[in-house]
Amino acid sequence: MSLHHRPFVFMRHGETSLNREGRLGGSTDSPLTPLGEEQARAASIHLEHEDWPLIVTSRLARARRTAELALPGREFVSLGGLNERDWGECEGIPLSRQPAYEATPPGGESWDAFQSRVLGTLNQLICEADLPLIIAHSGVFRVIHTQIYGTPYGERIANAEPVLIEPTCQGWKISPFRMHEPVAAMK
Repeated sequence: MSLHHRPFVFMRHGETSLNREGRLGGSTDSPLTPLGEEQARAASIHLEHEDWPLIVTSRLARARRTAELALPGREFVSLGGLNERDWGECEGIPLSRQPAYEATPPGGESWDAFQSRVLGTLNQLICEADLPLIIAHSGVFRVIHTQIYGTPYGERIANAEPVLIEPTCQGWKISPFRMHEPVAAMK
């Protein structure tokens, strides 16, 4: 399965205590820190003026709270297909001890199952709306990264900084999403 060639905006949730401590959060429902709440509010400058046809988060509280703070009063849908990977017995370990993405952690979700779940959900959403806003997790972004660059490895996406992901003639382009971009022209 591959990512359908349609544009969307992706944003990782604000900082959590596990992020701050450099620990693997996974499916653990860790709340935003005060900084994470501030990051979500600051993202609103880039998001609030768009007429989003669809705003979707994972079902984890950190993604839902980010949406509430970044887009106060806006309706959004929460889907389990966008939840972070379940790292099983590895949840909470230091990131320096994180297993390879392709390895299946003890009691956790395999990379293939995670990719399949995320891609199925993303493809449904990007076909449903012209430019959806998706608020989820770094693992979800790694699935997108794998589709674009052929590997899940690379820099971790920053907290609460929206990016525009759009198809081009040469493949894909990922760029910061900023207020007043000519998004309507891409629809």
